[in-house]
Amino acid sequence: MIGKTISHYRITEKLGEGGMGVVYKAEDTRLERTVALKFLSPDTTRDASATKRFVQEAKAAAALNHPNICTVFEIDEADGRTFISMECVEGENLKVKIASGSLGPDDALDIAVQIAEGLAAAHKRSIVHRDVKPANIIVTPEGRAKIMDFGLARMAGGAELTRVGTTVGTVAYMSPEQARGHAVDHRTDIWSLGVVLYEMLTGRRPFAGDRDQAVIYSILNDEPESVTSPGSSAPPEIAGTLAKALAKDPAARYQSAGNLAADLAAIRRRLMSDPTVAISGEPEALPSIAILPFANMSPDPENDYFGDGLAEELANALAQLPQLRVAARTSAFQFRGKDSDIREIGAKLNVGTVLEGSVRKAGNRLRVTAQLISVSNGFHLWSDRYDREMEDVFAVQDEITAAIVDQLKVRLGPEPKAPSVRRHTDNLDAYALYLKGHYYWNSLTPEGFRKSRECYEKSLEIDPEYALAHAALSMWHQSLAFWADAPPTEAFGKSRAAAERALEIDETVAIAHNCLAVIHFMHDWDWKKAEREFERALELDPSSPFGHLNYAFLLTDLARHEEALRESRIAQRLDPLSTIVNAWAASLMVSAGRVGEGIAELEEVTERDPEAWQPHLWLSAAYSRAGMHGRAIESAERAAERARDLAVTMTALASAYYLGGRTEDGGRILQKLQERAQRGYVSPMLLAFVHVARGAIDEAVECAERAYGERDHWLRGSRSNPAGVRFDDPRLQAILRRIGLP
Repeated sequence: MIGKTISHYRITEKLGEGGMGVVYKAEDTRLERTVALKFLSPDTTRDASATKRFVQEAKAAAALNHPNICTVFEIDEADGRTFISMECVEGENLKVKIASGSLGPDDALDIAVQIAEGLAAAHKRSIVHRDVKPANIIVTPEGRAKIMDFGLARMAGGAELTRVGTTVGTVAYMSPEQARGHAVDHRTDIWSLGVVLYEMLTGRRPFAGDRDQAVIYSILNDEPESVTSPGSSAPPEIAGTLAKALAKDPAARYQSAGNLAADLAAIRRRLMSDPTVAISGEPEALPSIAILPFANMSPDPENDYFGDGLAEELANALAQLPQLRVAARTSAFQFRGKDSDIREIGAKLNVGTVLEGSVRKAGNRLRVTAQLISVSNGFHLWSDRYDREMEDVFAVQDEITAAIVDQLKVRLGPEPKAPSVRRHTDNLDAYALYLKGHYYWNSLTPEGFRKSRECYEKSLEIDPEYALAHAALSMWHQSLAFWADAPPTEAFGKSRAAAERALEIDETVAIAHNCLAVIHFMHDWDWKKAEREFERALELDPSSPFGHLNYAFLLTDLARHEEALRESRIAQRLDPLSTIVNAWAASLMVSAGRVGEGIAELEEVTERDPEAWQPHLWLSAAYSRAGMHGRAIESAERAAERARDLAVTMTALASAYYLGGRTEDGGRILQKLQERAQRGYVSPMLLAFVHVARGAIDEAVECAERAYGERDHWLRGSRSNPAGVRFDDPRLQAILRRIGLP
């Protein structure tokens, strides 16, 4: 067969052979692509009715379009032999991978999640595989799991004939109903996946025997040994999930592969996001604390900023202690004004203690109360009240941190005393304006964004040597550049000047190093400098969620996806309730090719915080990547509605319309963007994304060239863009290589 042309396929090499037939690599001479051709054995296709069923099943399988399913292109016949043309998947057979013993819990769960997501997509179209086993899974070099051979088991006649011409290995993955020869549905695939996951985790099959009959007896009657037996590295919570997947009664089993995928993904996130979790599943006995915003007891509601600032300063000081885990501000502040039970707060933030308090500010007088509460029993471990002058605010903060360290018995390491709040200024007016600016910044509103800059600039007018205010102003200009509301060189230039000034005053300001790192990779395209600055920033402040998350974006640009996901998991662990952290982390999952898992996480975020626009933006992009264009349009519309006329949400909406076939609606939004570009600044790369979505590659290349000249940061964001489009055209790829991207 090598060298022959069958239909319009030129066969180049033999890939493998099995009971169902033989597989060849071939060149599709019409579409100029590499495919795999599977010629079915004469025994398999001798029954005319079976062949007819197979053709129908193959047609259904050809309608599947999912990143974890090998795509079927067509079915044909030549020289009396039936064959199918399908995607040629390069990689390692999972059966071989398991035999090599190279799978740890993270890899096993990752592969299982992908298989479950692929099965869920097939089951939604009423397509059941019926022969899920390691030999039918290919893992690509990038870690993508691909399910092979949809429809072939059904073509072979169902449960009874699946054994013909195959090994005991296939029998070992049968569900009880399949082994009995009963009718099967999608739940038989869920059972088989449970067997595959068990084998990945342990290196052995759960139901053994030296003959088919012995294996079937074990499937029908035996319960497998627990995967969490002594010496196992499997996470403890997997035992219940596997037991449900391997329930002998289909009614007691998982009723959907999607639910199984979600549970497995949650276990994997817990396993990977918290390095303090040991094999036993119990966290190390590090003391931990969440500091809630101090309630404003002043008659003036404008003083809310002071209670927030006081809490944040205490958290920053305590975060300097490596032996104390401090919940991030965003997550801790989720409980502002809520009458939440202390145990609920502790459970959601995974902390053992909570500090709450109040502050009353009247003129130059302060009254601060604070109480440290144990989550386990609700008892007060310590409380105190401070009636001081405003000039004593730093001393009050130091006294509170010392009391917390003493009560929690935190090991102080080489330093003999508790950390102090860093005094970056001695001017209380400048300090108050900085706190107020941060309060407005964290409001995440356009008005708050505007007011925050005013406060930072007024603070610097009072004290030009205030390093933290310079760093905050750098972050402000950077945000303007990121969302494409200002020419990048102008906005990043102002951000650079402010960050460098902050570091001239104090080289240890971590946020200034973080800002410089972002400038180096988003504007300068100097990847090495960016990585050095990120490393320095995280050395100074390893507890910064956005430090880890911004570093993850750099690693994604460089296609170092596993490192990127590790950094984003750390950010999620540090700030578990942050909408933005979780949305961005999920978007990086999509960029890494784990589209289904990223979609599941983004859907969770939008359910928890439906009014935030960024999760809807990234969910729209993820849906577009998955070919789910109706849902992409819905999410893009929600993002655009919540963010109003932001160019980036208009880009997502126009692209979703084009990809979903609503070209008139897409054209209407594109025209608005182009008209805006005539009046002010619009990122040329955002326009390029829309042109890619509408299939106008020449226009996309033209916009990308302009983006290169303007150093538009969205050019480097081609892997994680808000339109969910891919830059497959060679001319666009060449521009990416020009800025040093792999």
